[in-house]
Amino acid sequence: MLHKGCGILWTGSRRQAQCRGAELRTTDATIEPIMARSPFTIGIVQDAATADIEANVARAEKHIREAARQGAQIVCLKELFNAPYFCKAEQHDRFDLAEPIPGPTTQRMQALAKQLEVALVVPLFEREAAGIYRNSAAVIDADGTLMGVYRKLHIPDDPLYYEKFYFTPGDVSGGGKAHEVGGFKVWKTRYATIGVLICWDQWFPEAARIMALLGAEVLFYPTAIGWHPSEKKEWGATQVDSWRTMQRAHAIANGIFVASPNRIGREAEPGTDGIEFFGNSFIADPSGRLIASAGEEETVLIAKCDPAEIESTRRNWPFLRDRRVDAYGPILQRYIAG
Repeated sequence: MLHKGCGILWTGSRRQAQCRGAELRTTDATIEPIMARSPFTIGIVQDAATADIEANVARAEKHIREAARQGAQIVCLKELFNAPYFCKAEQHDRFDLAEPIPGPTTQRMQALAKQLEVALVVPLFEREAAGIYRNSAAVIDADGTLMGVYRKLHIPDDPLYYEKFYFTPGDVSGGGKAHEVGGFKVWKTRYATIGVLICWDQWFPEAARIMALLGAEVLFYPTAIGWHPSEKKEWGATQVDSWRTMQRAHAIANGIFVASPNRIGREAEPGTDGIEFFGNSFIADPSGRLIASAGEEETVLIAKCDPAEIESTRRNWPFLRDRRVDAYGPILQRYIAG
């Protein structure tokens, strides 16, 4: 008997399926897509940083081991994880915090990844060459291979966030590869295809959309965001809510998992009130629901991510299907005057 809706031909006790040309694996009881993917588990680390670089790296290693013990297969650290957030002032000697990639920290993390069989996202202050410094994230696969580096594309400049003084923005290449276009990249790790953007990147929906179009199943946003203490009473709750809402919207609009590890703790800066990093790290599912979240404490968040949820969400909210790519040319302009 032919089921006209999907073109499924019933032959005895077997089912031969040709649903719009999709090739399906058949059994007597079920029909499942050949490309069905296994769930994967991610972990993100929320912690503080001090001026002791070695202690920061050792603490991160401890948290990665704990995440792996809890079943995490991919672990992401916070932005510029191994140092205080040094961009609170423009000081030339702070360039000395940078290191090459590969370098001592990434090599240490590569050995750890291989030992634990976990993939790692390791955000660092990178010295690429004399005078060229980047806000970067090294991506390491579960066999210890350094897969590549994402370099932050959107660079802010605000009071106590003087990043333009320190960071050369990521290069926008011609791309053309299936996994890379215009400075955006995804990596097919052992467990899942991941995308990485960094902090200020999280406010730009265009960046999240491109990562989803490149095939990211989960988008990591290593972060260092906090309050100016004098503003906390009036604006603190709103700022946290806006930060979370923006990224949950990326999860919803693109039907992907989003994970954002932030730092915590008050970091001083002479002549100022410093910054109070507000934590509130979280992991959201493709519907934007929080499946793991933190307050302002040091913690490791763990969440299982099922690619079937991406499929189901996009079938019910087919935003990618209904995009009018032929109408979006004006988005390439900085501003459209009335």
